[in-house]
Amino acid sequence: MKETLVRDWMTPDPINVPSNCTLPDAYWLMIDKKVRRLLVVDHEKLVGIVTLEDLRGKVPSILTSMDPIRANNMLTKLPVCRVMTENPKTIEVNATLLKAARLMLEFKISTLPVMEGNKLVEIITESDIFRALVKQLES
Repeated sequence: MKETLVRDWMTPDPINVPSNCTLPDAYWLMIDKKVRRLLVVDHEKLVGIVTLEDLRGKVPSILTSMDPIRANNMLTKLPVCRVMTENPKTIEVNATLLKAARLMLEFKISTLPVMEGNKLVEIITESDIFRALVKQLES
């Protein structure tokens, strides 16, 4: 696994949204596309990542002090930039899977955007690493 590279196992075509995408739109996009995370990209630059956990965990804490009608009205307009992880950890396309796995463990994250220089290419997820491990163990 030390020699296995991120580029050989990364997930193609990650789904991106702009930072002003509303939380309901982001949520339904995740549901429709059957994904657990969205990359937040403004002007072709990665600015954050938002996950289903962010939507489920952070949103209630933002709205708990409001009356339900006001909270619901605010929720429909709240942009993902309010709950996303800014400047997420990334990894280079030619890095090893071992390095990716270590970063995920160290920072307790499940996804790394894959970069080629300053350009966002794809993502690598913990599921991608598990697939590589299973394939290697089966060999």
